[in-house]
Amino acid sequence: MKRRPVQRALKRVLDPVAAGVGLVVLSPLYAGLAVAVYLDSGRPVIFVSPRAGLKGRPFGMLKYRTMIPDAITVGREQGISADPFGIVKGDPRITSAGRWLRRTGLDELPQLVNVLRGQMSLVGPRADLVEQAAGYDERERRRLDVRPGITGWAQVNGRDSVSWTERFERDLWYLDNWSLWLDARILVRTVGEIFRPEPEPVEDALNIERAKKRASST
Repeated sequence: MKRRPVQRALKRVLDPVAAGVGLVVLSPLYAGLAVAVYLDSGRPVIFVSPRAGLKGRPFGMLKYRTMIPDAITVGREQGISADPFGIVKGDPRITSAGRWLRRTGLDELPQLVNVLRGQMSLVGPRADLVEQAAGYDERERRRLDVRPGITGWAQVNGRDSVSWTERFERDLWYLDNWSLWLDARILVRTVGEIFRPEPEPVEDALNIERAKKRASST
């Protein structure tokens, strides 16, 4: 990320302040979404996903649960996708409420708590699973130089409809061109993402290739 010390200091202050305000203002929405998830598929309402944060340090990223329990394990056992971390069109592991939450991106709202804790930022590269981050090459590890974001440049430029390779390129572009103004643009565009059609998920060749390498080495 470009060295803009004043802007970076402002970002560190604005992130938790905005997250705190958002948690208060959106509390009725939080309650409503929690009830919707519970009525649709029971507990747990909140899913804690182990993710790689700043410098690769693991943390528990919060989301409204959108899939059945142990979805990754079930996907591997049933051979739903060769990509161990991906989803497919009409993925049977996604619940009814979860499909709507994913389309709107509202499943990410609990991550305001992660921002308040200093584990995430409002805007930044999305946090990958710890297992995924362990397979990064040197160039890809640049994503770990900053706190992961609830939204980011890749999320408003393709989201689930682009490959992991393309997402990495978008994230690196963000790091090289970062400014508070760019963050503001991303936040505005994120609101528009709520109303976009559901993207067509792609089966990612990079994740598949790395999964095969891990399997062959064990």
